[in-house]
Amino acid sequence: MDDGMKIRGDVNICLMGDPGVAKSQLLKHISTIAPRAVYTSGKGSSGVGLTAAVLKDPHTGELVLEGGSLVLADMGICCIDEFDKMDDTDRTAIHEVMEQQTISIAKAGITTTLNARTSILAAANPAYGRYNPYKSPVENINLPAALLSRFDLMFLLLDRADIDKDRSLAEHITHVHRFNSHPDLEFEALSPEFLRSYVSMAKKY
Repeated sequence: MDDGMKIRGDVNICLMGDPGVAKSQLLKHISTIAPRAVYTSGKGSSGVGLTAAVLKDPHTGELVLEGGSLVLADMGICCIDEFDKMDDTDRTAIHEVMEQQTISIAKAGITTTLNARTSILAAANPAYGRYNPYKSPVENINLPAALLSRFDLMFLLLDRADIDKDRSLAEHITHVHRFNSHPDLEFEALSPEFLRSYVSMAKKY
């Protein structure tokens, strides 16, 4: 803006839903379609691994800065699975990234700011393992308010009991495992190239 203030242009999205609704598969597929994307699991990621770490160069012995997943996903998308399994101390490390899109480092005499202009797509399970429709969304979503407010969109994926849909889903999965390809579809699936072009064109407006 004219006064120097910057407005974040990337959207942060959280997928909250029951186990078995293909949240992880969706994240992995998006990480392959996006021109620049990084996929990571929150259960096996630390705050340092997501932001940046100070390491000693094996050849020179000097301290160097190595960017984490959010830095590598600059100008792209970072897919974080099992977001609810992360430690609170590790989750607070991405607060600055989700709002300011920068990572401030002050470690071992190294003081700098790294760009992390990335969209965050996170997948998480509800607080009780499955979404409880008899409780409010606030009780079901087991995330701090400070972190929840940084998500622009939140989608709720529910596994509703439906014998016909469950049977068709089971038949689809067994067909893929038997023949290593999906069954004949009643529609034409969009190609990754088309999706990349569509998103690239949409980001221009």
